[in-house]
Amino acid sequence: MRTYPTTPFGRRSLSLAMVQAQTVTRDFRAKAEASETVVHKWRLFRALTEAKAALGVTDRALSVLHALLSFHQETALTLPESNSKAEGKGDDGPPPGLVVFPSNKELSIRAHGMAPATLRRHLASLVEAGLIIRRDSPNGKRFARRGEGGEIDEAYGFDLTPLVARAQEIENLAEEVRAENRAIALLREKITIVRRDIVKMIETGMEEGVAVPGIDWDGVQIRDWAGLHKRYVTLSSRYARNLSRANLVILAGDLSAFAAEIQKALEIHVNGQQKSANESQTERHIQNQITNISDLEPSLQEGRAEPLGTRPGERDTGPTGVPETSSSNPKAASSTTAPKTYPLGMVLQACPDILDYAKGGEISCWRDLVSTAATVRSALGVSPDAWSQALKALGEHDASIVVAAILQRGDEIKSAGGYLRVLTAKARAGEFSLGPVLMALLRGKARERRRAG
Repeated sequence: MRTYPTTPFGRRSLSLAMVQAQTVTRDFRAKAEASETVVHKWRLFRALTEAKAALGVTDRALSVLHALLSFHQETALTLPESNSKAEGKGDDGPPPGLVVFPSNKELSIRAHGMAPATLRRHLASLVEAGLIIRRDSPNGKRFARRGEGGEIDEAYGFDLTPLVARAQEIENLAEEVRAENRAIALLREKITIVRRDIVKMIETGMEEGVAVPGIDWDGVQIRDWAGLHKRYVTLSSRYARNLSRANLVILAGDLSAFAAEIQKALEIHVNGQQKSANESQTERHIQNQITNISDLEPSLQEGRAEPLGTRPGERDTGPTGVPETSSSNPKAASSTTAPKTYPLGMVLQACPDILDYAKGGEISCWRDLVSTAATVRSALGVSPDAWSQALKALGEHDASIVVAAILQRGDEIKSAGGYLRVLTAKARAGEFSLGPVLMALLRGKARERRRAG
């Protein structure tokens, strides 16, 4: 009976993992009865690559295994059922054709020039993982001994039989990994879509002046769009590339519930508009609903609804000295006294750089923002004429927000005055809205915080 060494040569010790791999291989060979077992080595290697984490091997170790497989001449790894029995040589040894015996030098070359010490370390990890068996010769050299017919009779090196023995296990692990990756990909797609829906709904709510009925979230009542956006940023900050499937499920559920609350608020507003329209048709009654400014901007105190404290019909001058409203121009007067759609807190969160130009570094009301924007306008090189046109077309609040946004994007805008004139022309044509501008700046700030974190 021919015997094969199972213990490593030299000072390398025998581990229980090696014994287990040899036992699994021997038992598998004993169960192979009527037909030979054939495994496509490169398909199996692909499955190994997908299941490497479950098998406890690294990508560098797989590079060494790839090099070992390349020394096997055939594409198929074949385990004949009774080769050794037919020759009367016993059944305790591996088929010689599944033992590869490259030198360390040749193996290093095929492993893309891997250093000898690194090569030995990864070979040891493959042995410990039970993917190969080390078959050392009496003197530790790797070679093959051929018989009279020229065929390999005995070979000493690395036995690839465990790959054939564990082929089904490896394929199953790879399928589990693929199923997990598919589930994670679907969750990430769902999160991306829900995040997009939330941002679009918040933009719509801000632009249309929809009142937030009061959304309870984690015991906190949110009553404005700034608070909803802040909550969205908090939820989005939990999204990371290395999140597990369980954490992605939780995050997707939280985002979906949050989106449902926002959608409910929009639907309440739409239903209210439809009801008001029906009543107008039947009763010939027109109701002018004006959003309560104190709900949108908590920092405004009672009696501060007028932007600069002007009274209707009173002529006032803006920061540039250009008359902005008069009793003879009701359109300009209405733009000055119109309710503010965007909360001051949200504007400052999106455009914090304007605080550097404010007196004392603080902007506590719209009057402070307007006066600071006049200073910034001059610093940006915007001409008095361009500023005057912007005030007439946008109103002093929106014009101030636009200047703050231009300052915030100073690195991207070459000519602040030209850019302001373009926006002014779009505003006259009814093609400009501040909502997307503020939301883009807020999303940019959120991305910067995630990168910094």
